[in-house]
Amino acid sequence: MDLTRASAKDILDDLSSRRLSAAELMRATLDRITAVNGQVNAIVALQEEDALMAQAQAADAASPGGPLHGLPIAVKDLVNVAGIVSSHGSPIFKDHVPQFDDLLAARLRAAGAILIGKTNTPEFGLGSHTFNPVYGATRNPYDPSRSCGGSSGGAAVALATGMLALADGSDMMGSLRNPAAWNNVYGFRPSWGRVPSEPIGDGYLHQLSTLGPMARSPEDIAILLDVMSGPDPRVPLSMAVSNVSPVQAADLNGMRIGWLGDWGGAFPCEAGVLELCRNALDVFEGRGAHIEALAPPFDAELIWDSWITLRSWSVATGLEPLATNNASLKDTARWELERGLAFTAMDVHHASVIRSDWHRRAAELFENYDALVLPAAQIWPFEIEKPYPTQIVGQGMDTYHRWMQVVTPVSLLGLPCLGAPAGFGVEGLPMGLQLFGPRGSDARLLSIGAAYHAETRWPQTRPAM
Repeated sequence: MDLTRASAKDILDDLSSRRLSAAELMRATLDRITAVNGQVNAIVALQEEDALMAQAQAADAASPGGPLHGLPIAVKDLVNVAGIVSSHGSPIFKDHVPQFDDLLAARLRAAGAILIGKTNTPEFGLGSHTFNPVYGATRNPYDPSRSCGGSSGGAAVALATGMLALADGSDMMGSLRNPAAWNNVYGFRPSWGRVPSEPIGDGYLHQLSTLGPMARSPEDIAILLDVMSGPDPRVPLSMAVSNVSPVQAADLNGMRIGWLGDWGGAFPCEAGVLELCRNALDVFEGRGAHIEALAPPFDAELIWDSWITLRSWSVATGLEPLATNNASLKDTARWELERGLAFTAMDVHHASVIRSDWHRRAAELFENYDALVLPAAQIWPFEIEKPYPTQIVGQGMDTYHRWMQVVTPVSLLGLPCLGAPAGFGVEGLPMGLQLFGPRGSDARLLSIGAAYHAETRWPQTRPAM
């Protein structure tokens, strides 16, 4: 078995049965990182080889300690991990070595994973392009002159190149879905509250961002999602949930799927994006599903106005303690901070009313459709030197993140969404789609995704490195 190509399920089955040792897997993982990471810069803060091999040998000597026992994982560098530099991509924290694990890292360890280092991210996770002044940029493995997306760019590239079998990510404004699309892997944004946030600060108001799993198949996504999921008594809106693994491919016959395209022109797209994503839906039709093109169900500008208000308000709460270091923050962070600090309580209220209106309209749609589909990005991976795109097909972008507006209908409502590969464009670059449903439909979406994956297996088309 080629451990750099094998599914997480197969690797974990072999670890559990002792057909594969954790030491063998760690050796293969470190060798793969040595071979390719210098070309893409996805894994950062990698721990010393001798220490990691010792942890793997200890895992072999111990009884299986959880569903991820012996599996190497690098954690996204927005998560604090005890004993590992946790920089958040910021010079402010470039030497920060936490003494305690964040909740996600603790759950991974409890499941038996060996935490080997970090995956690269933009500074504070802002922007769908993975670069920062601490570690530099992460490159797209299908074309190293292009962006890998973000903010979970390092995680997606590590999966695409076989350095990891599973990876965690986070998603506020497409941070799982965009890099999954641009690196030909899967990323899953769970229903908001399924994966609890860190038990610090406010636990009620900011229902936008969530942690989620990334992998090379929906089946593997489900394995990690079960480890990440479940309530924490310190997090008030976290949910008790049932496990979703093992995933069984859904019967798509008679299923109704709504295709939203470019939302009636509200989301300008580069040439080939819409066509590729719509063609991917032929797979569903081939298995008996009915695909229906839908008119825009809600005003995209209202969604956008609500989104950027609630986002800036939320982001500013995290950045506000750093306001005295304002000069050390990148321009996009300062923009979010200044906007968030300027809002009144009524500004936030009006934005939340729009969100509530869109929720009610979406609920009506889901009475008639099993899932809805949008492209996962509006453009192909852009040149790595650009901080962000400023126009799409001649239409100017008025913010640093407007070019990712296509993800906001999902993000605003905290809906579960599978970012799935859709294939490759004429220049050989990957693209993906968003398959989403009502809150709580996580297992259903993964089963639909498993049926799609069985027909396509796009992540098996690996980059040439």
